[in-house]
Amino acid sequence: MTTGQLARLLGVSPTTLRSWDRRYGLGPAVRPDGRHRRWSPDDVAMMRKMCRLTATGVSPAEAARLAQRHARLADPAGAPGGTTLVAAHDDEGEAVACHARAGSGLPLGRVRLECRGLARAAVRMDGLEVQQRLREAVTAHGPALAWEEVMAPALRAVGRKWQSSGERYVEIEHLLSWHISATLRHRYVESAAHGDRRVAPPLVLACPAGEYHTLPFEALAAVLADDGLTVLTLGGAVPPDALMSTVQRVAPAAVALWSQTRPTADLRLARRVAAARWGVRGARSGSPVLLCGPGWRCRSPSDGSADRSADLRQVKSLREAVRVLTDVQRRSAPVR
Repeated sequence: MTTGQLARLLGVSPTTLRSWDRRYGLGPAVRPDGRHRRWSPDDVAMMRKMCRLTATGVSPAEAARLAQRHARLADPAGAPGGTTLVAAHDDEGEAVACHARAGSGLPLGRVRLECRGLARAAVRMDGLEVQQRLREAVTAHGPALAWEEVMAPALRAVGRKWQSSGERYVEIEHLLSWHISATLRHRYVESAAHGDRRVAPPLVLACPAGEYHTLPFEALAAVLADDGLTVLTLGGAVPPDALMSTVQRVAPAAVALWSQTRPTADLRLARRVAAARWGVRGARSGSPVLLCGPGWRCRSPSDGSADRSADLRQVKSLREAVRVLTDVQRRSAPVR
């Protein structure tokens, strides 16, 4: 296999392969004189190992050492008598457990090992590896921590990178966003299907018209469903009349509105939702409204409408939103 063919197979650039060869000696075992390099099946297996290790967050130097060791142990002619691959797997586990300092090409700063591995897989445009890293993070840590410490830091790093590099890396952001959305929605569906089916007014999650950044709300929906709460998610860019119709039809325990930017933070709509009332005369009730996301930060719920401000509340984090919504729904659930 040529270097170009191997690069396409692994989802890395030929420059990366040449760099790994130059820095760590991770090249073809046989190099014919006067001919282009050719990679044998054993070489390909070694490079696959290298990519898997770096995707878990192991530094390239350590990953190269383990990949070469794995290749030697896999070769009966090069392995000592009685040696198995267990030693290589033990070394790999030890490397994964330590903090990786090598970068992924993205401005990550100090983050969890899983976040670094996720970023490396995304930069390589390795969709299957990205999905595997995300699935493992959610399974190991739950959707809340996985979002806050693995997914969101990787997304922010990609966003900073393409903003500073003239629109490059946009494709990486799209890849990462799609797989994060798929992972969070799958977790929500799984949790909702196995959750407590008690009769309780749902929690409605929606983005106002013009707001298409739904990933934070998908994370919130997954966390709430994980905790056994009933959630009705409308998604992005919900027209005002559609939101009001939903509120009137389902009488939610609470409504949460997400705005990423100030232009989509429609305070008049939030007040309108908070003012909606239903039920029999003399016992009419409404839904408190949570204002979530950075778009609301410059807007005060009480500005110009002090009489409605009690039904509006800004929350500043995923954890705070989960705490408030959990308390509201559990108070609204009927006593068994």
